[in-house]
Amino acid sequence: MNKNLFYPLMILSMIFWGGSWINTKYLTLYIDQYEIVFLRVFFSALFMLPLLLFLRVDFKIDLKTSVLVLLASGVMILYSISLFFGVNYGTAGLGGALVTTLIPINTFVILAFLHKKTISLKHSFALILGGFGVLTMLNIWYFDIEQVFSKHNIYFLIASILWPILTIITAKAIRTTPIIFNFYIYIFCSIISAFTIDFKDVVRVLDYDYVFWINIFCLTALSSAFATTTYFIGSEKLGVKKVSSFIFLVPSSALILSAIFLDEKISFNTLLGTICTIVAIYILNDIKIKKRRLLTQ
Repeated sequence: MNKNLFYPLMILSMIFWGGSWINTKYLTLYIDQYEIVFLRVFFSALFMLPLLLFLRVDFKIDLKTSVLVLLASGVMILYSISLFFGVNYGTAGLGGALVTTLIPINTFVILAFLHKKTISLKHSFALILGGFGVLTMLNIWYFDIEQVFSKHNIYFLIASILWPILTIITAKAIRTTPIIFNFYIYIFCSIISAFTIDFKDVVRVLDYDYVFWINIFCLTALSSAFATTTYFIGSEKLGVKKVSSFIFLVPSSALILSAIFLDEKISFNTLLGTICTIVAIYILNDIKIKKRRLLTQ
């Protein structure tokens, strides 16, 4: 598949990830966070299964890949738990800013450390610009100093480190396709998260209205099955560093979708932050725009 195709696919995936914040907000009106985590990974695997059967993907994986799947599943569960505790005990809005800003930065730092390379001045500027854009659109400048340095925000910091680790582990699974690797992650995460819920309570979701099921579909089929799989495939095709930079788009997507579906206003900070993040992604990906030459007779 053409690598250039992944740029629009990554943008679409980040829109779906941004929308997942809206979906989760609606779902919390029906079920608790532990049930959301279980249903998300369970239905994501369920939605991926018909596609895998249609594509006739080989479900066999070797021992090394199985170990990587187990590691990735454990990291994904820890990531979800870290976000859960961060939102419960910390500041949710600040957490969204910290996690989204730090994931691309931490990814560059971790890879630079592993490969013993330095981050160029151009890329350093882009990371700072992207971070500034995210923090601006989420109005972090209006948070109290106590909120910023709250001990509970350590959970968001942990989450921002776990996600790059998860991405790097997935990129190491070269003996299978990212789509089958992601499928098995959801399977194992479903098994692990099943121990945190009471199935008698989960059964009641069958009686919920269409609003619940629309948000479940968007959260699982679009945000997880499609967007997360695209992200992992992109990390293989484009590289972990380039793909992680697209995460800068998630906050602007969430804020714009919130304006559409939750009647929240789009501020000047949102527009300024979005422009900064787009420029940062442009620099980090070294995207080249080809100009057509004018033909003269």
